[in-house]
This record gives sequence, structure tokens and C-alpha cells, in this order.
Amino acid sequence: MKPTHTLGDAPIENAVREKMNNLGKLLDLGLNEGRRKDQWGFVLLVFPFDEHEGRCNYISNAERKDIVTLLREQLRRFEGAPDVTGHA
Repeated sequence: MKPTHTLGDAPIENAVREKMNNLGKLLDLGLNEGRRKDQWGFVLLVFPFDEHEGRCNYISNAERKDIVTLLREQLRRFEGAPDVTGHA
């Protein structure tokens, strides 16, 4: 089933692609020490400070649906609802 939206569907921008891929590998290796099954998930968000209409590049070792859940929960905590729990 194809998503009905395109927000976040674009690939990592060429200007930061190699750096983000290298950082993603480094983060995964540092957190998970080369284990076959990761113990720690991560998401790296990179955005330009100048105006790019909300463009944000991300790389992660987790499934996109799990990152969406994580970001929703984290936003609630940032907005003052620390008692929100996960629903993944």
C-alpha cells in the first residue's frame, strides 16, 4: 500500500548523504558494538539552519513506523506531558 503523503519520503540530500551514512554506521557500531541484533536504536536528524521549508534529513537503524511513534511521544514530552507512554 502506497502512502498518501510524501512528507519525509525524499532521499537524504546529496550535500550530507555520505556524512550521514558514515555517522549512522559509527553510531550503530558505537552503540551496538557490532552485535548481529541491535540493542540500541537511534535516529539522527540533520537540518539546515537557513530556510529550506522544513527540510530535515534523517537516518536510523530502526523501522520508520517506530521512529514515527518515538517522535510523537517525544514531542508530547517536550510539550509538557511526561506521563505519556509508548504504544508501539
